[in-house]
Amino acid sequence: MACTISLSPSSSSSSFLLSHTSIFRFRSPRHLSTSSSRRRLSVSVSATASSSSSLQALIFDCDGVILESEHLHRQAYNEAFAHFNVRCSSSASQPLNWDLHFYDQLQNQIGGGKPKMRWYFKEHGYPSSTIFEKPPEDDEGRAKIIDTLQDWKTERYKEIIKSGTVEPRPGVLRLMDEAKAAERFQGLDCFLAGDDVKQKKPDPSIYLTASKKLGIPEKDCLVVEDSVIGLQAATKAGMSCVITYTSSTADQDFKDAIAIYPDLSNIRLKDLELLLQNAVIAN
Repeated sequence: MACTISLSPSSSSSSFLLSHTSIFRFRSPRHLSTSSSRRRLSVSVSATASSSSSLQALIFDCDGVILESEHLHRQAYNEAFAHFNVRCSSSASQPLNWDLHFYDQLQNQIGGGKPKMRWYFKEHGYPSSTIFEKPPEDDEGRAKIIDTLQDWKTERYKEIIKSGTVEPRPGVLRLMDEAKAAERFQGLDCFLAGDDVKQKKPDPSIYLTASKKLGIPEKDCLVVEDSVIGLQAATKAGMSCVITYTSSTADQDFKDAIAIYPDLSNIRLKDLELLLQNAVIAN
């Protein structure tokens, strides 16, 4: 569910990689392109430690933080279900369609595309489709239908992103630019994806792996998330977390976050540094 970006002290390039279900390369704040199919979180890491601040890694989740894009995932899933005529009941008059309310609940409880489908088919029965005329009964067949649907959905999602209709959430690229322009934040060079860990959020594996790869203590990392499962993953990893909620996560319980924002429009790097300092002192 995430990607990591580490900062290199020698980098002077203004372009950097972010990811969602695919990787977006922002050549400028207005330019987006797609180069991968794995959902990621991005991490900005300081080149040197500062005596006045404990912030050494700034970590951004992607879906919901960099882009408010869950509705696009839902669109791509439903188009995949229609394309393969996926029906969980022989009496179903239409292909499977996840409505907005259901998908909001699903994506805020289960991380990862394949786990979502695996859970749904376990609860409602494996479907018939153009992949298998009859619902698969063995593990191999069930894995194949999920893999096929996920692969098609991912390609469709990439097409939607490439259409150029998706905009970053307010303030996020400006905050990244500010971090890159600071003396201690000069480049981005490392990625982690949900595929790089066995357990999805709310398991902390993705954040623990990021900390280990970057060689930075968890207490010196600050995570930007949008959902309670992301918040739980960060706090279980021993990291402080700020929330920038979306319309689908606004009502969730974020009591463990050190700050909660509707977006990052008015948030500056110095604000986050102070927040982490205070959190470290409080603990």
